[in-house]
Amino acid sequence: MSQDLQILIVDDDRRMTRTLADILKVSGYQPMEAASGPEALEKASMMRFDCVLSDIKMPEMDGVELHRRLHEIRPGLPVVLMTAYAADDLIQKGLEEGVAGVFDKPLDINHLLGFFTSLAKNRMIVIVDDDEVFCKTLNEILKQRGFKVMQVTHPRVDVNSMITDAQVVLLDLKLNGTSGLNVLKDIRRVNSTIPVLMITGHREEMAESIKAAMEIDAYACLYKPLEIPKLLDMLSRLQKDNLRGLMKGN
Repeated sequence: MSQDLQILIVDDDRRMTRTLADILKVSGYQPMEAASGPEALEKASMMRFDCVLSDIKMPEMDGVELHRRLHEIRPGLPVVLMTAYAADDLIQKGLEEGVAGVFDKPLDINHLLGFFTSLAKNRMIVIVDDDEVFCKTLNEILKQRGFKVMQVTHPRVDVNSMITDAQVVLLDLKLNGTSGLNVLKDIRRVNSTIPVLMITGHREEMAESIKAAMEIDAYACLYKPLEIPKLLDMLSRLQKDNLRGLMKGN
């Protein structure tokens, strides 16, 4: 998978943003610079980014407030903060409010690039559902909120290829030709930890399948018609946990 991440770098120190942008360009990414929180919000409202890398202490708007405002317009957009201050109440506040993590200044460039490499390989939400209209509608909703999406409307697909780049799988329990439970079992044979959210419009009919899915570590079961705010909140929390795991892994 190409490293075509679009990254917004936010820092009132223009030398810092320019240097980071040059490094990211050479490494195959697509960076854009912003010198303040308001400028970052303006650019995020007009363009789609895969990640925001922001200084935590800036005039006009700090990095935590920027994250808060970005979450309102781009709920699925991960924000990573940079700081030169090891002990700071803002850092803890940011982590409590859902920022993906914090890099200390001066930046460890290898660590930073390792994080973005991992992010490029783990940023997809896979929807497995043979209802093409449902897939298309949910795909549009998620993409509008900054998520990357792959649709699988034919369940007889190679599980390895389906989840290679996936952060989360949304899996319908009732599929033509097979069951979502069987697909979940196939996923678990390949990957025991990837979050799989089961979906069904048949709560009573699928009760036993739901129970069996939860016993083999389905993350949750959601019911059609989906409560979109609940789904988005769950996906944002899963994405945050995933990104924090990527930072620890680097």
